[in-house]
Amino acid sequence: MSETSARLLALLSLLQARRDWPGALLAERLEVSPRTVRRDVDRLRDLGYPVRASKGPDGGYRLDAGADLPPLLFDDDQAIAVAVALQTATTTVTGIEEGALRALATVRQVMPARLRQRVDALQVTTVDRYANRRTTVDSEKLIAIGMAVRAQEVLRFDYASPGASDEWVPPRKVEPHHLVTWGGRWYLVGWDLDRKDWRTFRVDRMTPKTPTGPRFTQRELPAPDVATYISSRFHGQDQNPCRGEAILQAKASDIAQWAGRGAFVEEVTPTSCRLVLSAWSWNGLAATFGMFECDIEFVGPQELKDAAAQLAARYQEAAS
Repeated sequence: MSETSARLLALLSLLQARRDWPGALLAERLEVSPRTVRRDVDRLRDLGYPVRASKGPDGGYRLDAGADLPPLLFDDDQAIAVAVALQTATTTVTGIEEGALRALATVRQVMPARLRQRVDALQVTTVDRYANRRTTVDSEKLIAIGMAVRAQEVLRFDYASPGASDEWVPPRKVEPHHLVTWGGRWYLVGWDLDRKDWRTFRVDRMTPKTPTGPRFTQRELPAPDVATYISSRFHGQDQNPCRGEAILQAKASDIAQWAGRGAFVEEVTPTSCRLVLSAWSWNGLAATFGMFECDIEFVGPQELKDAAAQLAARYQEAAS
């Protein structure tokens, strides 16, 4: 019985790996006869897996979508990827928080201990939900950093700063505090031991070193929480002197695609959002808000409202 169960799991894994499988190739991979493959396919069907068979000399099998969701089989990398995606989904997609948390708990419960420890180490805060760029980060790198955060161990890593010279630079030594996503990129927030200050590091530029350093007592962030800290750091880099906000009668996800870097988009209702922008002048800021093809309600400041009134009068005169 155990041999049959192991073979069924192997067959299911193969069917999930590609769309179509010739029967002879499945038999070869499983080291059984084509007749045994047919019997195992029937067993999978009894368990609720919709396996379709095609006849003929090139006949084979395909795992189709069914009316009900049968149990799934994941390898180690897939299990970790699903857990990470579910964790970030709780803060990046509205309306699915409860379902994502329950799914994450289910996946975690059936994980072997070696994977559960790695997933538990990866605690992520997503600050900017409406990102219009994405940066690829190696999952093993995320796991290594996440484990250092969880264990409160000093992290040593090489850091490829933009415009860095070819000269050797000693590894950075940081007390890692939190992993954060912002604008489609992954960042590590931590206390830089050499510079004695809080720093943010792009994860895609980091190369962690092993082993990690000694354990430390976590410091308090210079902000109520990590989301507030990250928002203040990135918005603080904005050198434009004029900053204002408005309510737009459009979906936040649609506005975020065109708002540009440095903009802050927050959903108010499913069909409206709050948009914060900055510009070099009040007239320029008012004109930027006007580029969105939707109704606008200016929140403030008064300089923005005055500039919008001036532009409206100017455009009315030009049009007449």
